[in-house]
Amino acid sequence: MPYIEAFTARRMLFGQPTTAWPRRRLDFPLVKPRLLAALLALLVGTCCSGSSSGSAPVAPEPGPTQPTPGYTFQIVHSYPHDRGAFTQGLLWSDGRLYESTGLYGQSSVRRVALESGQVEQRTALAANLFGEGLALWGDQLIQLTWREATGLVYDRRSLAVVDQFTYASEGWGLTTDGTRLIMSDGTSTLYLLDPATFAEIGQLQVHDEHGPVARLNELEYINGEVWANIWTTDQIARISPRTGRVTAWVDLTGLLPASERQHADVLNGIAYDPASRRLFVTGKLWPTLFEITLKPR
Repeated sequence: MPYIEAFTARRMLFGQPTTAWPRRRLDFPLVKPRLLAALLALLVGTCCSGSSSGSAPVAPEPGPTQPTPGYTFQIVHSYPHDRGAFTQGLLWSDGRLYESTGLYGQSSVRRVALESGQVEQRTALAANLFGEGLALWGDQLIQLTWREATGLVYDRRSLAVVDQFTYASEGWGLTTDGTRLIMSDGTSTLYLLDPATFAEIGQLQVHDEHGPVARLNELEYINGEVWANIWTTDQIARISPRTGRVTAWVDLTGLLPASERQHADVLNGIAYDPASRRLFVTGKLWPTLFEITLKPR
């Protein structure tokens, strides 16, 4: 392909008018077809590549009425999980899982070994507190409670309570984008909190092409998206933190075998290991924690 035609092809690739290029003859050598193809592939890859969660690419945001894409799962590995843990919050840090558990008189914050599922350290909450979402901010763990409007701050290493705060709504899920805390309360609203003062600094209304998406529960921030368990379902919503639009649905129906569901509660708990790009999920009173990868539905 002549050099001028290579520039024309590139301009067409990026939606630019070819008439903007000069029509005069150029005294440049011809570009070999294979080299041109490689150059074009590089240009397209640079233009269109995005970061990946290791489980699925970051989903482009659909238009207001466009159908939301969906994913299913493939199990990579299964790990033991404390069947007595009513999982409300889950995160990964320093090669360990940190978990918040609920129920009055049974709530806790704990550090858990992945391979064995063994609880290495645990701090119990007062009997009148129902543990909920959990987030890591610096060297501190921040835990919500359900209806008590009380947040607890722990030293990450000792799991000792070092502070507490209050908020106006119920507490369900909690995560951070590295700048703000992001909190759910079971509605379609995500609350943005200042991690220094815990004051509300904004809200995000979550929706898809059908309207508001409610029952947002446990949260995890993964490569620029907020992932949210939808309470009482096997669905996870992947949410744009810029607009609140659901960019993709993750359907985990059938993840926990029916034979193990007799004493189990709902899917709840998402953790992500950014170093190895591993995605972990579990549920309340589940005997298993799963490492999964996603595939388009």
